[in-house]
Amino acid sequence: MRYRLLSILLPPLMLASAASAQTFRAGAAASNITPPLGSGIVGGWTAPPATHIHDELHARCLVLDDGSNKLVFVVVDSVSVNRDVFDRAKLAARDATGIPVENMMMSATHTHSASSARGANAMVVSGPLDDYQKFLATRISDGVRRAVNNLEPARIGWGSGQVPQHVFNRRWLLKNGQTAPNPFGGRDKAVMNPGGYRDKLDKPAGPVNPQVYFVSVESTGGRPIALLANYWLHYVGGVGGAQISADYFGEFAGRIQELLGADRQRPAFVGILANGPCGDVNNIDYGATGPSPRYKPYEKIQLVANDVAQEVVRARKRIVHRDWVPLKAAATDLPLKMRRASPEILARAKEILARPKSDKPDPLHEVIYAQRTVDSANWPESVNIVVQAFRIGDLAVAAIPFETFTETGLEIKAKSPFKDTFTIELANGGLGYLPTPEQHELGGYETWHGTNRVEREASRKIVARLLDLFGSLNK
Repeated sequence: MRYRLLSILLPPLMLASAASAQTFRAGAAASNITPPLGSGIVGGWTAPPATHIHDELHARCLVLDDGSNKLVFVVVDSVSVNRDVFDRAKLAARDATGIPVENMMMSATHTHSASSARGANAMVVSGPLDDYQKFLATRISDGVRRAVNNLEPARIGWGSGQVPQHVFNRRWLLKNGQTAPNPFGGRDKAVMNPGGYRDKLDKPAGPVNPQVYFVSVESTGGRPIALLANYWLHYVGGVGGAQISADYFGEFAGRIQELLGADRQRPAFVGILANGPCGDVNNIDYGATGPSPRYKPYEKIQLVANDVAQEVVRARKRIVHRDWVPLKAAATDLPLKMRRASPEILARAKEILARPKSDKPDPLHEVIYAQRTVDSANWPESVNIVVQAFRIGDLAVAAIPFETFTETGLEIKAKSPFKDTFTIELANGGLGYLPTPEQHELGGYETWHGTNRVEREASRKIVARLLDLFGSLNK
C-alpha cells in the first residue's frame, strides 16, 4: 500500500528513487522428503514396494521478498499431494514466519517413482493424514523456514527458451472417425498413448508448448541463489525397477546447479523444476516412423533434464537481473461440482466387482475403474479448490491443482494482461485431470470417471477466476 501511495504522489524520477531504495531479497532451501524402502511406489496401475533409492526426493523452496511482500514457491517430488497436506504445511510455515498462506504456492512435480502423498486411497478427497503425509507437511514447512533464514540481498530476472524436441501430445484421434473401447463399456474418439493403434493414427488431439520458463535469483555479487523453471512435460520414466527417483525434475535440479557453477555453496544453491500444463503431453512421439530408440534406465531422464537445463542456461545469459521488482499475490477458493457416475455406470461397476477374481489380463483396467466408480459414490457434492496467481514485476504465475491440459495453459498465457505468464500445475492440491469441455467430448483416459473428478466446465471456470486474479494484481 505504501508503494502504491508513493506512485500516486511522486513524479517518475522520485518514484524510481523510492523503488531503488528498497532491498530485494531471496532465499532458498531443499528439504529431504525421501520415504523408507518398502514404501509403495505410485503412478502406475499397482504400487510395488520400493527396493532401492536411486536419488533422494526433495521439497525445493524459494522465498522472494520485495521489502513489503514475501512470496513462497515450493515444488515437491511427488506424483500428487492432497490439499490437506499442503494446507498443514502452509499453516505451520505461516505461524513460524508470518507469511500469509495466500502468498504460498506448493506443487507436486508428478514423478511416477515416489511413494503416495494422497493417503491410502487416492479416491478419497480428504481424510486424516497418514504418517508420510504428516512427515511431508513438516519437511515442507521446515524448508520454507530455512529459506526465510537464508534470505539475503538479491537480484532477480526471468526469461524463456525453447525445448521442442521432448514434448508430444499423447492423445490421438484415429483415422476415419474410428473409436477405441473404454473401461465403462463405451467408446472413445481420443486414445492416450496409442501404441497399439500405430496404423490407425490420424492426428494429435491437442497442442504442445515447447517453451521452458524460468525465474533466476542471484546475490548482489552475482552468486546464483536459486532458479525456478517451468516446463510443460509429464514425467519421463524409464527408471530401474521398483526404485525411488525424482525423475527428470530432480536431475534438472542437479544439472542446472552444475552448469551455473553453483556446486558446494553456502547457503546451497537450489535448482527447481515445476511442472506446467501437460496433462495431455509426454515425451513419446507416436507419429514417428521407424523403430523407437531404446534407452538404459535413467538415460532418457538425463537426456531430457540436460537439454532443458542447457537451454535455460543459454537463455539466462540474455536476461537482465534487476535490483528490485514489486511482488504481489492473490488467491481464492473456487467451488466445483464433483463428477457423478450415472446409475447405469455405477450398476455396471458393481457387477464387475461382483465377478469371481480372474488371472486373465484386463487391458482396459475395467476392475480398477469399477472400484474407482464405486468409491466415487462417496464423494461430496462439491469441492473447494485453490486458484492462485502471483506477480513478479511484469511476470505473472498461475497455479492450478489439476493435471491441466496444455491448451488451457496456452489460453491463460494468451489472455493474461502481463507481458510474461506461465502456469504451474498440481499446485495447492491434486484432484486428477482437467480436460477442457471439448476434450471431454473426445473421451480418452484423461476424461474417464475416476481419472477426472470434477465437472466438465471446470477448466473454463478456473481460467475465468485466474483472469480476475490477474486483473487484481495488475492495478
